[in-house]
Amino acid sequence: MDTDVQAPLDRHRGVVRPDWVDYNGHLNVAYYLVAFDHATDVFLDWVGLDEGHRKAQGGTTFTAEVHIAYKRELIEGAAFRITTQLLSFDRKRIRYLHRMFHADDGFEAASSENLSLYVDLNQRRVAEMDAPVQARLAAVLEAHARLGIPEEAGRGIDRPPVGHGM
Repeated sequence: MDTDVQAPLDRHRGVVRPDWVDYNGHLNVAYYLVAFDHATDVFLDWVGLDEGHRKAQGGTTFTAEVHIAYKRELIEGAAFRITTQLLSFDRKRIRYLHRMFHADDGFEAASSENLSLYVDLNQRRVAEMDAPVQARLAAVLEAHARLGIPEEAGRGIDRPPVGHGM
């Protein structure tokens, strides 16, 4: 297992594929989620919740909540990178924030705040992660704590409040 803890983690790259582009000529809403989901897999595998863990422990994570904020469009062929910051965790939950950047121009295109639950697949119920995974998460959280909590973390769709007409 790679022990290099970057703050934030910078471990996922991709390119906007032609079939991901919508009629507006930019990355479709659904495919932002696909890209962020791939980054989630990379992150969770890296902290030890990988295929080996699933087979040995019978546990995995399920997504409980996601909040995506779209900031700038990406067009077909644009290379992107996704960073991940661990915001918090406990024995059963992991909360983290992904940020998607245009790989060449550097601007932030979107962010995705996520809450994952650890699930015992034999019982299909939320359960506690084993000690090695919790220790790994603690090491990551210690490194990421210096980043502070991002402004968009914890935001709801109603902030700022939507007006009552035009």
